[in-house]
Amino acid sequence: MTTISGEIGAPACGPILTTHKLSKSFGALRALSDVTLTLRPGEAVGIVGPNGAGKSTLLGALSGAFEPSNGSITFDGRNVSGVTSDQMCKLGLVCTHQIPKPFGGLTTFENVRVAAAFGGVGDAGADEKAYETLKLCRILPIANREAETLGLLDRKRLEVARAVATSPKVLLLDEVGGGLTDAEADELVGIIKAIRASGTAIIWIEHIVHVLLQVAERLICMDAGRIIANGAPDAVMKDPAVMKAYLGHGVA
Repeated sequence: MTTISGEIGAPACGPILTTHKLSKSFGALRALSDVTLTLRPGEAVGIVGPNGAGKSTLLGALSGAFEPSNGSITFDGRNVSGVTSDQMCKLGLVCTHQIPKPFGGLTTFENVRVAAAFGGVGDAGADEKAYETLKLCRILPIANREAETLGLLDRKRLEVARAVATSPKVLLLDEVGGGLTDAEADELVGIIKAIRASGTAIIWIEHIVHVLLQVAERLICMDAGRIIANGAPDAVMKDPAVMKAYLGHGVA
């Protein structure tokens, strides 16, 4: 079992999240190679890159879905390398899924309440936290609907709401805009902007770049498990290495 080092509850000094030479291999496949990054409290960072670049693997390592092969992760002033996803959620870092997975047989409200009770407020404050989160994520009108009957946009909003209900300091979003129309994606952007305005730091993977750029103040591009560009969104998207990763040799 991994031991969490550092004082529990200690405030973050400097970045809220850092990785140092983070690597992950699945057998002979090296999905992440020496990824070093930082996230400041309240910052919104977008991650782009072609399919197979290692983006979702990075979020999986950060959120505790699997243990890194090498390197380290520091969150809120403590070493959390190898900490499990349920522990990471308790500490204040949570990740959404690409495909929404609501708890079957429960209403929208009950789904969010379960997350709130598991998170920082406990059972006593779960009803109030669930109500506030449903309102923030614009799904209060469907609070009593069975979650399994919801359409894609509402499922996406519920997926985000369950994560937010745990009171995260860092929210990891994995392609929450996938499959949505432009109008639906814009509505989701409004929700994510509101979440960020509450002080939550965000790392967001998204293939719909124009949607991502409405929120992200900094952009990271990955390719073949490595970070190949990191900086202001305009500069990153014009970087020859980024253009080559997306469009192939000779384009840049």
